[in-house]
Amino acid sequence: MLCCLGNQTKLVVFGKKPLNPRGKRCVEAKHSRILKPYPLRNCHHRFLLRDHHQHNRAATTFAGVMASGNNIEEPDVGIFCYISQLPGFRGILKQRYSDFIVNEVDLDGNVVHLTTLELPLEMVEKEELKLPDHLNKNYDAEMDLFRSLAGDSDAGCLKDLIGRIQSGADNSTTPIVLSPSSDKAHRTAVHCFFKEKLKFLVTDTVDGPEPSSKCIRVRLDLGGNQNRGKFSRKRKDRGDKPFDSRGSEDWPESRGKFLRFHLYKENKDTQETLRLIGKMLGIQPKSFGFAGTKDKRAVTTQRVTIFKHHANRLASLNERLIGIKAGNFCYVNEGLLLGQLLGNRFTITLRGVVADSQEIIKASSEALGKYGFINYFGLQRFGSGTVPTHLIGAALLRGEWKTAVNLILDPRKGEKDDVTKIREYYKSTDDIDGTLKQLPHYMVAERAILQCLKKCPGNHLQALLAIPRTLRMMYVHSYQSFLWNHAASARVQKYGAEEVVLGDLVYCKDDGSAASVDINSPDYEDGVSNEALTSSNFDELIELNPEDRNHLVKVLNADDLVNGNYTIKDVVLPLPGSRATYPSNDITDVYHDLTRKDKISLTESVHNVKEFSITSMTGCYRRVLQKPLDFEWEILTYTDGNRPLAETDLDIIAKSKPANGIQVEDTTTTTTTVNGTKVNHSNSGNIYEKLLPVPNNNTEGSSSPQAQVQMALKLGFTLPASCYATMAIRELLKTSTSVSFHKTLNHET
Repeated sequence: MLCCLGNQTKLVVFGKKPLNPRGKRCVEAKHSRILKPYPLRNCHHRFLLRDHHQHNRAATTFAGVMASGNNIEEPDVGIFCYISQLPGFRGILKQRYSDFIVNEVDLDGNVVHLTTLELPLEMVEKEELKLPDHLNKNYDAEMDLFRSLAGDSDAGCLKDLIGRIQSGADNSTTPIVLSPSSDKAHRTAVHCFFKEKLKFLVTDTVDGPEPSSKCIRVRLDLGGNQNRGKFSRKRKDRGDKPFDSRGSEDWPESRGKFLRFHLYKENKDTQETLRLIGKMLGIQPKSFGFAGTKDKRAVTTQRVTIFKHHANRLASLNERLIGIKAGNFCYVNEGLLLGQLLGNRFTITLRGVVADSQEIIKASSEALGKYGFINYFGLQRFGSGTVPTHLIGAALLRGEWKTAVNLILDPRKGEKDDVTKIREYYKSTDDIDGTLKQLPHYMVAERAILQCLKKCPGNHLQALLAIPRTLRMMYVHSYQSFLWNHAASARVQKYGAEEVVLGDLVYCKDDGSAASVDINSPDYEDGVSNEALTSSNFDELIELNPEDRNHLVKVLNADDLVNGNYTIKDVVLPLPGSRATYPSNDITDVYHDLTRKDKISLTESVHNVKEFSITSMTGCYRRVLQKPLDFEWEILTYTDGNRPLAETDLDIIAKSKPANGIQVEDTTTTTTTVNGTKVNHSNSGNIYEKLLPVPNNNTEGSSSPQAQVQMALKLGFTLPASCYATMAIRELLKTSTSVSFHKTLNHET
């Protein structure tokens, strides 16, 4: 039974009777037990709502969020309800990053794994490594000539730069600045020297320390083409060949134009990973193609493409990369674009599991596999800071450009100290140049805004439009997700999660039904590009399930209910747009009431900026309930909290090819229950006979935490793109999925 007491939601478990997946036998007992509470702020209006008008109280307001100063919680973004009435249990999500493993599923339904780091034999034969001339040439003669032209100091700097480039050092792309000179003729001679003698380097002129002086900056030509042939921007130099600034000039016609590889990363952000690889290869991050970003605190494997790049160059980086590997190389004709995936395969381990009985864990796991979960947009969708992205989206929809800029730039609680200092510095000084020098490169939105404000002071709209399009559209899409979550909660709370009702919106079946509409995802209506997506407060892209991008929908009438052609799994709700169809029952009022509270209209725009207007988006649909596919679960016991409980792709590769030929004995003892069947595993001979109750080995005189037997629940399932695994875990545990909540649990273990 779920109840709300004061400002806390508590799970009350009655008795010890066997539970079915819906938990309906849990109704009588002489005793009751209250599990660990899950705190909610202002819970009185955020859970088990009486009617849709109560959703209005959770409408987003700038003043309310800023006054609280806290990170957002699930009720703040419309996440209220559960499907089952089963009690939850304690479990820690992402105690270790290896407890959350994500493997991409491609458009053919194949789970993407890293299976090899080696180049295929045909690649090795066809692709003998040809180092560019500048990597293996001796430049003593050129250095002597440059020394006579520029002096010993500049010659030493140049020699150091060439040495770094030839050694492949991480800082090989860092430019050098030569000594200042006010003699233009001398500077011209230096420029000409590099054009004639060191063509793999490029030069430009920058301001010197004195007003009358200038300095020459020297750096590696990342294009590697010296502006000749088809890579030249000048038509006379490239002849009839079209200009193409990407990739290698010498590329076999018979080979696919894109190198595709499987990217494996541990506890790394997708964009930061590609930025690092790009720096080591001498290419820009935008040169990479990928179907979607993956979680940072996780072990993930996904596909990536690069235009006309040799596999052996990338493979050679594996020895230098830490927590990152590239493998499964092949050449293909098309590069990857955002959204080109069916979904993701998750392997999630919940540690420190504590429940009233093993039966609760079994029943909850079986219920999740059978009935699924409410398909909410998870907290990642709304950012990780105290200023959620849907607040910025609401300001954009109202045309409040300055407010939106301030929300992005202003100081906020919960960030790293150095970032907070940078934000506070700008707010107190308005020093754009000084702020830009301090800003980390991953703060893409903030940097774009400040650079534009430097050129166009006071033009806040232009500054917002300077943010990469895919990122700036995320703010508006976040507000759509906020509305959808509230509508989904209202639908489940009022009508339940078992039957369709009159006025429900459903995906059409092939029965020739009328009143259907064809809608595409607003994320893809204008096409997408792999622009920089990283922001300090947004890690995750929306990846819409392909079936949700182009689907027919209809409103259920009385005949549909009598015929029984539709079930709850067919029910969808719209993400608002000009062509979106809404349910013909009172769930539609949730959309209008919330937007009215936020002074936003779903039918007309208060400004003429199409990108920031719901009426200029077509809209799309999302299933209210989602079942995990290929669902598996098992119960484990462990004694060492630092040992991984699930194998990663790299673990499997390492097992097949042990380092130095030495096999490492696995002394881990585990007891597992796989989909309800108990299995004991032990390589050291120790077998624990019972899982529950978990014995307490922390007796007097033996207080080591490593000696205590703990329980874990390992889950494996596949979800379509845009579905959140954290929402499946929420249905299972009946607790918050916020990072702060699970950090609290982690500190208690």
